[in-house]
Amino acid sequence: MQTLVPYIEDNIALPANAAEALPDLTPAEELNMRVRTIKLVSDLTGQPIIPTDEEKDAAEEMARKMMEDPDMRPEYALHSDEFTAYLSGLVYRSNGAIVKELSDLKNYVINKLVYEIEHTKDNKLKMQAVAKLGEIDGVDAFKRRTETTHIVKPIEEVEKELLQVLEGIEYSVVDDNNGDINPDDYLLPDETAPTNS
Repeated sequence: MQTLVPYIEDNIALPANAAEALPDLTPAEELNMRVRTIKLVSDLTGQPIIPTDEEKDAAEEMARKMMEDPDMRPEYALHSDEFTAYLSGLVYRSNGAIVKELSDLKNYVINKLVYEIEHTKDNKLKMQAVAKLGEIDGVDAFKRRTETTHIVKPIEEVEKELLQVLEGIEYSVVDDNNGDINPDDYLLPDETAPTNS
């Protein structure tokens, strides 16, 4: 049997360590990569991933810190697989990303309000969450809208309508000084005063 040896190029630098070989990942991308590996190992070994209450509390605190500081790079390797998996679920539930953009923060708020609406047993709190959700820009459930219709008409038609309105106006000339009224003072330049004949 013949041994096959692949061609290996010369002068190709190898990374100094495994960390250098990995691409730069955001905290959310790294968390997602780690959790996929944890899930694969769990499926292969048949061991479920069930976090303890302490791990859940620690993961929630970590998620809060990550939301406050999107550039924070947690040391995932220092935590258990259960902690990491639960943290990943929290990040996924808040739209799967650590907020860097306001749109991500808006999605996070919407997701949290929907979660509260679905899981809160107190009807008063549930209605408050529904009201807050309805006020969010884009949802606008309670926004009053006014519609304005612009009609474009030819200038001749507009002039005709204005003349009809002006002809319907009744007016009289009143002298505030109780003196003689000179009709010429109230005439347009192209009009002449009527003469008494």
